Amino acid sequence: QVQLVESGGGLVQAGGSLRLSCAASGTIFSINAMGWYRQAPGKQRDLVAAITSGGSTNYADSVKGRFTISRDNAKNTVYLLMNSLKPEDTAVYYCNAVVTTTDLYEYDYWGQGTQVTVSS
Repeated sequence: QVQLVESGGGLVQAGGSLRLSCAASGTIFSINAMGWYRQAPGKQRDLVAAITSGGSTNYADSVKGRFTISRDNAKNTVYLLMNSLKPEDTAVYYCNAVVTTTDLYEYDYWGQGTQVTVSS
């Protein structure tokens, strides 16, 4: 079993910043891609940013230049630094990890979600 625990969400004014963290623990052999998704009320869950084990990154067009994803492989943790936040960034943010567990199978795991609210 693998658990993803997120932290760092909250309420912030437009133009402000937040940093999300997501720590993975459990029967981990290796973690491949890690990423952040978000889901606003009434909308589908969309990719915000992703990072491979080698450090290659991918961002949604709407957050390029404002958000930065990073990871600490030694801590099995992924971060999302969000700057210049806009009201349209308001959503529940979910951490995702593609994990090879100790039985050498690959699984897709999700965190419980953390609310980010940006006031205008």
